[in-house]
Amino acid sequence: MNHHNFGHGGFIGTRREFLQRSGMGMAGLALPTVASGALSPLTPKKSQYQGKAKAVIHLFMNGGPSQVDTFDPKPELTKYDGKKIPLELKTERPTGMAMKSPFGFKKYGESGLEVSDIFPKVGECADDLCVIRSMHADVPNHEPSLLLMNCGDSRLSRPSVGSWVTYGLGTENQNLPGFVSMCPGGYPISRTQNWQSGFLPAAYQGTYVDTKTTDPRKLIEHVQPKHIAKDRQREQLDFLRNLNEKHAEARDHDSELEARLQSFELAYRMQLEATDAFDVSLEPQSIRDLYGDNLQGRQMLISRRLIERGVRFVQVWHGAGQPWDNHDDLEQNHRKLAKECDQAIAALLTDLKQRGLLDETLVLWGGEFGRTPVVEMPKEGTNAGKINGRDHNHYGFTTWMAGGGVKGGHVHGATDDFGFAAVQDKVHVHDLHATMLHLLGFDHEELTYRYSGRDFRLTDVHGKVIESILA
Repeated sequence: MNHHNFGHGGFIGTRREFLQRSGMGMAGLALPTVASGALSPLTPKKSQYQGKAKAVIHLFMNGGPSQVDTFDPKPELTKYDGKKIPLELKTERPTGMAMKSPFGFKKYGESGLEVSDIFPKVGECADDLCVIRSMHADVPNHEPSLLLMNCGDSRLSRPSVGSWVTYGLGTENQNLPGFVSMCPGGYPISRTQNWQSGFLPAAYQGTYVDTKTTDPRKLIEHVQPKHIAKDRQREQLDFLRNLNEKHAEARDHDSELEARLQSFELAYRMQLEATDAFDVSLEPQSIRDLYGDNLQGRQMLISRRLIERGVRFVQVWHGAGQPWDNHDDLEQNHRKLAKECDQAIAALLTDLKQRGLLDETLVLWGGEFGRTPVVEMPKEGTNAGKINGRDHNHYGFTTWMAGGGVKGGHVHGATDDFGFAAVQDKVHVHDLHATMLHLLGFDHEELTYRYSGRDFRLTDVHGKVIESILA
């Protein structure tokens, strides 16, 4: 443990324990008070030890991509296609016979890592990928599994991974949020809980950005005033700050008052830098062509621009609904979804590597769980009476990481012969989180925050670092 005290009464202090839950847009941000000289909770801090990664980009494939159709090939499914597989399956809904993958797999790179033909460009980056084929979670339902993957607990209100990371490390750019969550078209299931700060100070919540909007001036709502000059705005903020500070002093520096007061300051400072960071038109045409002229290309390019500017944690969602939740028409939908992001993901990895940023940026790809290797039987409300999709599966699924201190061209763990359950070198979501914190320079058992009479951590009382994937 280093000289920073991550518990209650440490460098933040009781008088700066901000809002427990976040609001939307700029009004929910807790930011530093410049004139008062107060230390910002987002000031860069040293980790407990030297970590390989300095920032994280989390590519969230919302809804649960099928592991046996993406990064975990299963020849036995072809052999048993249309037949009962010799496994006892505990599934959420009635299922039928084995369903072979409609996609082929190809070996890529010097590592020979196998990738589905729906991800040909990501496959070209195979030697940078560390594929974990033995993930497992707790339940086969979206809401709790989203919260588990994003917050480390499937039921209770807990700080998100991005909030823990910015709490531990701060951020390198005080004119931008330390944690940004980009989700086009609205909120996912469980909404803002996926990037909440929970009981951590509100400065560490994620800032939501709807990347469906292409105008960089409109990506963050109300970041620029429409009817007031900037110098006049500064005068009003100074006047308002003085009033609020006097009010707060008489009330022992009420945390809600301080959070609101500080939110005005970052909103003011973000007016130029945020617009610039989100404006991909400032990139050379060759870079924009590399990523592709579509929504996912724009999101991935923005994520690189944010990391480049010192933002600590960027989450990139693929859809506000559950686009990867393919209970029917899996072949058509998975192919379409992969096509939307394949080029952009490969471009992100390539661009980070060319700029020397991949070694210090941890990129994580995956969803909240995987899908069954057998076909889901028709049931009202789930698959429109079709027999060509897969149900939820939390017993075994795949994620991959790249950069940030993990082995490239490496496969960890395995599911059974049919891809239903993790059976070798199993990795729970808590283990994934423990490993991420380790790569960032933290012992997951020591990065704690004292709340309600006990010390909390991201991994609760669980989790172990996956030593074998560390470079």
